[in-house]
Amino acid sequence: MKKLLILIFTFTFLVQVSCLALGNKNKEGKNMIQNQKAVQTAGHDKLGKKGVLKDNFSAVTEKESYAKTVMFPIGEPNNAYAKYFIGQSYLAPVSTSQVKIYNVTFEPGCRNNWHIHKAKSGGGQMLIAVGGRGYYQEWGKKPIEMKPGDVINIPANVKHWHGAAPDSWFSHLAVEIDGIETSNEWLEPVTDEEYFKLK
Repeated sequence: MKKLLILIFTFTFLVQVSCLALGNKNKEGKNMIQNQKAVQTAGHDKLGKKGVLKDNFSAVTEKESYAKTVMFPIGEPNNAYAKYFIGQSYLAPVSTSQVKIYNVTFEPGCRNNWHIHKAKSGGGQMLIAVGGRGYYQEWGKKPIEMKPGDVINIPANVKHWHGAAPDSWFSHLAVEIDGIETSNEWLEPVTDEEYFKLK
């Protein structure tokens, strides 16, 4: 992070020196210097207590830092299913033949809606936690905290949700269990009132 700030300051200084050396005092040159100063100031304003950039900078930094702790790829934004999630999730296919396995990653506070993996027989889903900290909850039961190595076997036709803890990234492998006449039914979101009771 310090290297990034040094690079920004160095670039700003070089631009200013270049403009002065060339005698470029026209409006365009002044605007360039003003824009660089604005970037420099914005860099100072976005520094948190620990010297980490906030806002857009921090989301990328946190994602990159978290990705280094997980052996599976984070993947791309899970846009196809975004309407069934509160917050940002990511999806990375691990296996698409024989047994379908996907690594699903949740930013802190992200969770999916209540849903049911339906099947006439067989079916269901297995979750294997591989990074961070999250939760799984079946309808009418207490939430179960998930940490790397934890496995949840979800029977078919059980209403449930899963996602990150409010203060942690979370990744799990989602393993689809073969069954007859399988489908997913997406239901209502997990309310903030329910979710923020979690620790």
